[in-house]
Amino acid sequence: MDTSSMTQIFSEFLGTMILILLGDGVCAAVNLKKSKAEASGWIVIAFGWAMAVTMAVYISGFMGPAHLNPAVTIAMAMAGNFEWGLVVPFIIAQVLGAVVGAFLVWLAYLPHWNQTEDQGAVLGTFATGPAIRNYPANMITEIIGTFVLVLGLLSFSQNSITDGLTPLIVGALILAIGLSLGGPTGYAINPARDFGPRLAHQLLPISTKGTSDWAYSWVPIVGPVIGAVIAAGVYMLMV
Repeated sequence: MDTSSMTQIFSEFLGTMILILLGDGVCAAVNLKKSKAEASGWIVIAFGWAMAVTMAVYISGFMGPAHLNPAVTIAMAMAGNFEWGLVVPFIIAQVLGAVVGAFLVWLAYLPHWNQTEDQGAVLGTFATGPAIRNYPANMITEIIGTFVLVLGLLSFSQNSITDGLTPLIVGALILAIGLSLGGPTGYAINPARDFGPRLAHQLLPISTKGTSDWAYSWVPIVGPVIGAVIAAGVYMLMV
């Protein structure tokens, strides 16, 4: 593997780490007891995740494509915009970056975990979960959200966008998805975003954490991949 490929793989690790540090960071700020931002609500979380994506893309984008999401990587390869041989290394880097990002969130809020007795709030800081547990409906929500995400990303490439503005536009897309489609499942729309932090939740020594809810964990993996594949197919038909 050449130096350019290694740099791109590292950029996926770094970017996804920043994404989860800032994204799960805003969840921690809102969910955890005695945080100054405690109970500040869904709007704060949606804006926090939008800015997390924006900053992660700015930080890592000069080294690689800044997918930061296995579903996006798969879709880009399907659409012919990315090399299939790098798909698996990218996904591994994204998951590892997500685990490290979640670990950093744990460190940043270290005194607050044992102050938070609500197990759902602790898990919700790391991973997504359904407002109403209905696996088929939850799957549909994740498919739709990821379809919008990936179709938007692919479509942006067909527009003339001033250099440097693309990460802000991607952040706006994430904000729109979060505000409009995030209510049912917490809008994972990214398998690494959910699996990596859920694994960190499983491993970290948090006395009040409870279960990591692995029974639900397949939904934010399978749903986004299906949504991304559909979006890539629609895009290829359009162009």
